[in-house]
Amino acid sequence: MDIEEKLTLLDGRGSDSEYDAVKELSSSLGLEFPGLLLAKYRSSKKWGERLSCVYHASKYAVASQDAYELAIEALKDKSKKVRYQACLLLALAQKPTALKPLEVLLSNQDSSEDAKAAIEAIKLKNHNYFADRDHSGMVKLNVQQYHS
Repeated sequence: MDIEEKLTLLDGRGSDSEYDAVKELSSSLGLEFPGLLLAKYRSSKKWGERLSCVYHASKYAVASQDAYELAIEALKDKSKKVRYQACLLLALAQKPTALKPLEVLLSNQDSSEDAKAAIEAIKLKNHNYFADRDHSGMVKLNVQQYHS
């Protein structure tokens, strides 16, 4: 199975075949993988596929400019679930340049709380605050990060 065939398995359903395809693509392509996710996101008409691209790019939030660009683009997605995942990825990335694009989302009724949480996580330099919105210290995000 080639790269394109594996990418077609990224449909957001969380199947074993999707997981296996991502695992294989990630291990064989390394930092090239987020670029493929960005390209797939841009060409995808289905929200589940777009969600899958952003979700699987989260591992590369710190290491990859393509993952960051994917999240920035996904903030404008028509799907609330995709926008949520984009906010999460940006909270993980911890880049202050994401603040302005996130602030635009504050006016979106469906996503304003997610944008606010990502902004706080970035400003306070703690990605866990995206999930721990009360800053209790009791909630931690456990996201495997890519290390070259």
